[in-house]
Amino acid sequence: KMGNAESNAYQNHLSRFLPEEQSDIDGLFNTLSGSSDSAGAKNAKAAKKTVTLAALQARQCYLWYIWDAHTREPLPEPMTVRLYHGMKSIDLPGKSSGPSEQIAKEQFVIFMSNLLKGNANEKISIIMRMIAKTGGPLKGKQIQEFTEDLITSVVHVLSYRKELKGWSLENTRDASSGVKALASELLSELKLPDGTKPVGSQLLETSFDQSVIEDWVYRVPQISVFLSVVIRQGLHVLHSLPDQTNDILNLVPHCKGIKGRGVASLFDIPAIIYINSHLPAELQHKWQLLFSSRLHGESFSQLCAHIVNKGPCIVILRDLDGFLFGGFASHSWEVKPQFQGDNRCFLFSVFPTLAVYTYTGYNDHYMYLNHGQQTMPNGLGMGGQHGYFGLWIDSDYGKGHSKAKPRCTTYNSPQLSAKEDFTLDAMEVWAVGDAPESAGKKGKKSILDVDPQAQALLEMAGKSRQSEGLREPLEEDEDDD
Repeated sequence: KMGNAESNAYQNHLSRFLPEEQSDIDGLFNTLSGSSDSAGAKNAKAAKKTVTLAALQARQCYLWYIWDAHTREPLPEPMTVRLYHGMKSIDLPGKSSGPSEQIAKEQFVIFMSNLLKGNANEKISIIMRMIAKTGGPLKGKQIQEFTEDLITSVVHVLSYRKELKGWSLENTRDASSGVKALASELLSELKLPDGTKPVGSQLLETSFDQSVIEDWVYRVPQISVFLSVVIRQGLHVLHSLPDQTNDILNLVPHCKGIKGRGVASLFDIPAIIYINSHLPAELQHKWQLLFSSRLHGESFSQLCAHIVNKGPCIVILRDLDGFLFGGFASHSWEVKPQFQGDNRCFLFSVFPTLAVYTYTGYNDHYMYLNHGQQTMPNGLGMGGQHGYFGLWIDSDYGKGHSKAKPRCTTYNSPQLSAKEDFTLDAMEVWAVGDAPESAGKKGKKSILDVDPQAQALLEMAGKSRQSEGLREPLEEDEDDD
């Protein structure tokens, strides 16, 4: 019978969840539908309860007082409406196909099951309805709006739930341009059946059918991860159970070294999420500020003093035209007249576009740091070749270049700065992952902490530094969460 088919489908989806997860989902549905857990609440009568859009919106408003007054709702209104349309789009066997404004428990459970536990095929029909409630082929413009709403919601809900791990909307660059940049980068992966990738205004006007959207969701894992964050943290369900949030564990790295220092990072939250996803997995859990030109001064020797022998690092620069770009160095920086690093290094752009450029295999000119030599270039560089680096900061601090016509040989990156030869406006270096042992030991401060230039000069001269292991890393033991 139809009723049995409905019951079987519901039970199959319910069985994907562990008992404690089922309890969590039941509790959320009961709250939204106005049910209680009193005797008889779980009987057939309770199963007839439904959830309305007003109930979803009311839940968002009901929770505001617990948290920060600036973010009064767990999810922005547009995403609440999209979730509602996604739930409403679930077809139930035996039910009339006419439109209903109310969501049955079966629809609610199947929605959760498909988006949190399902494959790309199961997710896609719901996502299509979340993008446009009418379904059918979708314009690029509609997909863009959905993607921007999704990223905005992730930043919003992580901030609301205090899950930014030491980052904040105050100590990072404004997220709004980062939302658009990340959405644009994810949309650049939309591919028509013939393999072409429409760009710009052409992309916004192109129609994409379900198979294309499914392929896109399959190839761009951020979409599923972001939806998981929005549901788990936004609706506050399955958010704290062990082993159920591995996909979002290192979405945002722990931030160390910037708290209370009165500066905002050159990074925005969407860029941090995107760049972090390209790091080796073992380095994604923590970023620690090593150098900031605004904190430590505009000096190449200061830069060297703060970044040498500190493990893998991310370098980010802003030129006078406002372009933001940088690179990931997979090894500790060393002052020497040879190239260093390996093929895990990459260059990236943050603004005006967000993109990562990985190695081509053409050469091994991954990273370079030198100072005080007559015969070799002195400065910090990544990719390309001497005089034509993909990214270069001259030892005469403040000058740099990004010469990549048409592309950097090592990373296939374009010119990253606004002008080929640029003037540096600001710079940061972040250590990623755990500090190497030599940089992480505590002890009495040495003269090198008083005069970082002295340390840099020793490094350039190739002298060993007996006290290096005693240097004190910034906020290493402080919990910034």
